[in-house]
Amino acid sequence: MDTVSNIKIRRSIRKYKEDAIPHSLIEEVVETARFAPSWKNTQIVRYVCVEDPVLKQQIADYCTMGFAHNEDIISRAPSLMVLTYISGRSGYERDGSFSTTRGDAWESFDAGIAAEAFCLAAYEKGLGTCILGIYDEKKTAAFLELPEGVRIGALIPIGYPAEEPAAPKRKDVDMLLAFR
Repeated sequence: MDTVSNIKIRRSIRKYKEDAIPHSLIEEVVETARFAPSWKNTQIVRYVCVEDPVLKQQIADYCTMGFAHNEDIISRAPSLMVLTYISGRSGYERDGSFSTTRGDAWESFDAGIAAEAFCLAAYEKGLGTCILGIYDEKKTAAFLELPEGVRIGALIPIGYPAEEPAAPKRKDVDMLLAFR
């Protein structure tokens, strides 16, 4: 599939088949996603694939801030990819000062780029994903026993799609683009 089609056709999938995803397929997706650009090529993003049903359910039950929709999506997905990143590198100079006025915002920017690259690579391989943003980062990190200095950028349920949602309405280009 070509890049433009992949971008235009991929949808957020919230319902999955129960089939487990082979580790080799997850590795192929990460192999592609690792080419996402990052601030000064810092490559701060790391992936934690949660397959253990008990741990996945604990994250769904205790880390989604009472948002039932995310609880349900995580519970029903065969795997949950937790996109993490190493904090304190992206947007910084070697002496620890910020490179721009945006401060540490580049960490989230890099995580966002990596998340979309991951989702597009997964789609290319026949997998569905949905980037979730409503979660308690500290509780999720505790359940995953993440080391200090590692933050969570997104929770991404992943699996074989059990639905084909229609494209949501998009704004026209003239609303999105200005020339000066």
